Amino acid sequence: MRAVIVSRVDNREALAFARTVRHILDDAGCATVFDHDTAEALGETGVPLTGTGADVAVVIGGDGTILRTIQEMDNPLPVLGINWGEVGFLADLEPSGAPAFLRTLPLGFSVEERMRISLAGDNTPLGVALNEALIVTTRPAKMLRFSIIIDGTIAEQFRADGLLISTPTGSTAYAMSAGGPIVDPRIQGFLLVPLAPYMLSSRPHLISDSRSLEIRLESAKPAKLVIDGQQTIDLGSSSTIQVTRHPVPGRFVDVKRNFFEKVDKKLRNL
Repeated sequence: MRAVIVSRVDNREALAFARTVRHILDDAGCATVFDHDTAEALGETGVPLTGTGADVAVVIGGDGTILRTIQEMDNPLPVLGINWGEVGFLADLEPSGAPAFLRTLPLGFSVEERMRISLAGDNTPLGVALNEALIVTTRPAKMLRFSIIIDGTIAEQFRADGLLISTPTGSTAYAMSAGGPIVDPRIQGFLLVPLAPYMLSSRPHLISDSRSLEIRLESAKPAKLVIDGQQTIDLGSSSTIQVTRHPVPGRFVDVKRNFFEKVDKKLRNL
């Protein structure tokens, strides 16, 4: 088995732990390599994330590091996240418990798949999100007008500061802070959460991925699309975004932790 190790590069302790992870995996009989950015921060030689030939990516950092890692891979490897951030909903292991699990990794592991969404603007691909896509105005304190079109029918029209288009995985991220529900990641659907809507009747919607979903932006103010906090795209003031389920899911190493137990524990530590 071959593993690529990715670390946040702005934290000396995390980088030091990346070396520890490599020693543990090497001792367990797993071939290891650092990704290019981690290796550069450590003064070593690394490889690009795409085309590593690895079976698993061990990521040391918070949710941002994990999202960035997945964004950089054309066909995402199974990710094993070790939390070195704040809450870390995408990281299933804490540093204290990671060594014991890492020693079992070369013996094999099961994989949990997480739905991703594809976004296209007027049928031009814009990007892929594991957590969420955010539409917000480029001018602070200005509202945008949205139409939600489901199966070709306008289901809702509203004004708001912005709109979150979230996956079930992203329901514990920005969407939760904005008042959206926590969604079981086994559900396949699109979660829409208006940000500070003008009318209180504009509520979050959970829509099956089998339906056609379009978001029509109709505003005099320019807007931008932010994908997983990693990619920003200017939309202008008028645009139609098609939302579909991406054919390639995100993949995570299953450490046999119950999702709802994990969420409860992390929320209690906030």
